[in-house]
Amino acid sequence: MVCHRAVPNSVGRLGSLLEAFLPWLGVVVVALLVPALLRRSATALVSLLLPVVAWTHLFGRLLLPGAGPGPRELVVVQHNVSDENADPAGTARALAAAGPDLVALEELVPPALAVYVQTLAPDYPYHAVRGTVGLWSKHPLADTRLVDIKPRQIAEPWSRGLRAVVHTPHGDIAAYVAHLPSVRVQASGLASARRDASASRLGEAIAAEKLATVLLLGDLNGTADDRGLSPLTSRMNTAERGFAFSFPAAFPMARIDQVMARSATISHIRTLPATGSDHLPVTARVRLGEE
Repeated sequence: MVCHRAVPNSVGRLGSLLEAFLPWLGVVVVALLVPALLRRSATALVSLLLPVVAWTHLFGRLLLPGAGPGPRELVVVQHNVSDENADPAGTARALAAAGPDLVALEELVPPALAVYVQTLAPDYPYHAVRGTVGLWSKHPLADTRLVDIKPRQIAEPWSRGLRAVVHTPHGDIAAYVAHLPSVRVQASGLASARRDASASRLGEAIAAEKLATVLLLGDLNGTADDRGLSPLTSRMNTAERGFAFSFPAAFPMARIDQVMARSATISHIRTLPATGSDHLPVTARVRLGEE
């Protein structure tokens, strides 16, 4: 757990595969506790302290309760709504019921897109869509543009990134919405080359962003520990509290739906109830003006 960065990625991207499920190594510790208790072995119990300390060091903070709402705070929702969602109106209503300032959606396809626009309009008068990703806001949007994060390996039309300036009561922020390519677990390891290339292009765009405060909301098809997302995690803050495993919705194993920030703090992240998607929505509290 502590030395996961030492696992090489050169063969089958085994390091990234391990990091995708890193918190679940704690289950192994629990499983080892059972034979240690059955054997009544003090040595075995003491030896288990090391992995317990390691897991607590890496993930214990995520279990702590988040601080209360602050004066300079935004609430955001991120959701891959699925292009096969049979109830887009119900999904939109469920997301709006959480009361966020911003809603970021991926896999927006016609005719469901028109349903999201119509259903969210009463609470979110400002919205922008580029390709299959969109942003809905309670606050005015400006300078919306496409962000080209398409990897070179993809030849067909592909548009999954946007950037907009949000005029919040606490100042302007640059909000990015992105949907990185999917990864696949194969016999040869983790197939993530396209995802990694897209993450690199997105990282370059965020690095060039002139506004100080940046929010990134999206289905990044990777966890915050996955080194494939290091072009993003090296530049941005991730959630301080909450695991918020979001995929797959039927039995969530990892949080691949992310909220990250520059010059702001993600104080807490959690999942919302399931919708008609194969992802769970996540909602996060973002404290502005802090790093």
